[in-house]
Amino acid sequence: MSSIDIGIDDATRGKIGEGLSRLLADTYTLYLKTHNFHWNVTGPMFNTLHLMFEQQYTELALAVDLIAERIRALGFPAPGSYKQFADLTVLSEAEGVPSAEEMIAQLVKDQEAVVRTARSIFPMVDEAHDEPTADLLTQRMQVHEKTAWMLRSLLG
Repeated sequence: MSSIDIGIDDATRGKIGEGLSRLLADTYTLYLKTHNFHWNVTGPMFNTLHLMFEQQYTELALAVDLIAERIRALGFPAPGSYKQFADLTVLSEAEGVPSAEEMIAQLVKDQEAVVRTARSIFPMVDEAHDEPTADLLTQRMQVHEKTAWMLRSLLG
């Protein structure tokens, strides 16, 4: 493969790629958790949560592709295995089948954690003038902050 000359040196692209790999792992882990909760939610809010979780995991499925493709555009392989994601993510899996309210609380916490991961990448992205990655991060943060707010509002 020919060298990449997009105005960002190899080392900086590598650091941005590492940050995006953590974001990808967090996003994929959140996708799996949300899909799990979609399948297993019960209780009086079943229909509302079942549909809400489906919308959320569908959005996350599209997001993982965008993040992985940005990593590839920067010239690095995107992580793609459960082991790699487990090593890179800050999110934890749910134990058993939590109550609907606990599912919501966990997802709020996890949505906010993904925002923090995205935000942590910004300083090096700004310094490198990597506007495409900054745009991706901004969009992801907006989605996760809004989703956390919507979930949090269900908890009263």
